[in-house]
Amino acid sequence: MIVVTGATGNVGRPLVESLARSGHAVTAVSRGISSPPPTLPGVTSITADLADPPSLTSALKGATALYVLVSGAGAHVDGPAVLRRAAEAGVERVVLQSSQAAGSRPDAVSHAPLAALEQQVRSSGMAWTILRPGGFTTNAFAWTPSIRELRTVFAPYADVALPAVDPLDIADVAAAALTDDVHTGRSYTLTGPETTSPRGRTEILADALGEELAFVELEHAQARDQLLHVMPERVADGTLAILGRPTPDERRVSPDIESVLGRPATSFATWARRNIEAFR
Repeated sequence: MIVVTGATGNVGRPLVESLARSGHAVTAVSRGISSPPPTLPGVTSITADLADPPSLTSALKGATALYVLVSGAGAHVDGPAVLRRAAEAGVERVVLQSSQAAGSRPDAVSHAPLAALEQQVRSSGMAWTILRPGGFTTNAFAWTPSIRELRTVFAPYADVALPAVDPLDIADVAAAALTDDVHTGRSYTLTGPETTSPRGRTEILADALGEELAFVELEHAQARDQLLHVMPERVADGTLAILGRPTPDERRVSPDIESVLGRPATSFATWARRNIEAFR
């Protein structure tokens, strides 16, 4: 049985669906504050929280593999306590969804907790795989209100290009890592197949919509104020540092998705066409 935490999110939900449709028994763990997990044969839903390790006891019973997906940058998670409970329950394999920045900026206050969690996973005594996705294509959903109402995108760092990754690709890599020993002891950086800038992504969305969209570049302070509504200060500052001053590694297109899945990573244009109704 495979336990998937964060089971209602944009990675966790398709991961649960993929595993269940492949015939695996899945326990879908969520905090119960958003939409319910998928209802499929073989899926058991449990409300629990990685920030409260004792709440995981029933979810981990009988589990052989665990997908750890933490919200934010993981500062609220007691990694050793979670991993100890997993090992005591008989879990043999753990796959951690970390962040590319845990490798590119391990000492940054925004991502140091994830870098520490990675090391805890490596030292857990269980077979492990670490996934390090870059920025998500789904971050463009933050533009939905202004596109619908004003046909305008407001974003900082207009021409800084990064290789955004489709969460469905992350879910597919996660499913492989949870079910195939070949991925044991590996860390994968997950990106899209090309770099795109906020201005470029706006043009791609406009093309998919079949109409023009305006683009307005935000100042750093304006963007920071927006992010502070949805994330802690340290995470907002770390996010803006990546968006505005990415390292060479953060700009690089990784081959890992194609290496694991045997197909190219999904482009932003393909993601946009698949999700374009959200912007109409």
